[in-house]
Amino acid sequence: MERIDILVVGGGLAGMAAAARLASDGFSVVLADRAAPPPTDVAQAGADLRTTAFLQPAVETLRRAGAWEAMGAGAEALWTMRILDAGGRENVARETADFDSGEVGDRPFGWNVQNAAARAALQERLAALDVPVRAPAALEALTLREDAALARLGDGTALRARLVIGADGRDSAVRRFAGVSARRWDYGQKALVFAVSHPRPHGGVSTEIHRAGGPFTLVPMQDHDGRHMSSVVWMAPAAEADRLAAMDDAAFHGALNYRGLDVLGRLERVGRMAAWPIVGQVSTAMTARRTALIAEAVHVIPPIGAQGLNMSLADLEDLAGRLASARERGEDIGGPALLSAYARRRQPETLARVAGVDALNRAARAEAQPLRDLRRLGLAAVARLPFARRLAMRIGMGAS
Repeated sequence: MERIDILVVGGGLAGMAAAARLASDGFSVVLADRAAPPPTDVAQAGADLRTTAFLQPAVETLRRAGAWEAMGAGAEALWTMRILDAGGRENVARETADFDSGEVGDRPFGWNVQNAAARAALQERLAALDVPVRAPAALEALTLREDAALARLGDGTALRARLVIGADGRDSAVRRFAGVSARRWDYGQKALVFAVSHPRPHGGVSTEIHRAGGPFTLVPMQDHDGRHMSSVVWMAPAAEADRLAAMDDAAFHGALNYRGLDVLGRLERVGRMAAWPIVGQVSTAMTARRTALIAEAVHVIPPIGAQGLNMSLADLEDLAGRLASARERGEDIGGPALLSAYARRRQPETLARVAGVDALNRAARAEAQPLRDLRRLGLAAVARLPFARRLAMRIGMGAS
């Protein structure tokens, strides 16, 4: 049986970042995932141009993990967050609120990175750190003892770890083995995610359009094949999303440009489109004996304000700091004192952000005209009060 400091379960971006971040701090780490790694080359991935926006606190975590330099080479800066309310009787913007990163610092809010590039950078960093990656290798057994966690993987690997980190998603096997439950709810929405080209440059402005059914968001990307590009996250009631996804190209582009309000000129979809149901979920605990849960093993939220993965990396950074401090003091890195401190700090923040994003989503999908008018008044009030605007930006960036 192999002895290690930390077993990270979950081979998504959060799990890979956790393994790289902690291995960079000198811990012996093994990363395991039930699925084989997806391709990182765009051509192999079938022109999958989907992206993830990393806000500045997450960028710092990735920098400490040693992965940001490679990842950021193809990233696009997000300098302004623009919200358009188009919830009137006509499909036009009736309220515009710009949140400029220059009001809270001299750096952009964050950077938008192609998912394939993010995975490639993390894989490269894990290889440089000699972190063993067991995939496909599902977690088949986990015994949590007072002195160690004993794990058996699907490839036959047996491990004795001082700490297990569950970063294995909303249906987390680590959470299940640890006896932690979760509450899940369905919003009756789906998100369509794809890339578009457009004739006008985005200027580093991420635009979120609110009408009904959910937000429609254009996130800046780097130019591709000589074309200005943005990533789209289009949230809609599930039946409407299914109808959109089934349209032929002409009908889809008509609906797309109607919803996009011509803010960047005519939009043309590029590459593949993905769709997934929008749910919310929160675990009843973030820790168990010898176990820390992070990312979607703890919290699942609608894709609004780039909060999801950025919350996940905030979990990681808090935990990484505690682990480094415990090692310096000669304390048990999987002991109850460290895990209790992590849960006390992160769980209230998690619940507050889940509730906040839930409220934003419910406001964004409002159908009744009085509710849409109330949403417009709220947006105008925040945008026109400097203190409220800066506070909203700091909270969105991850400030407590």
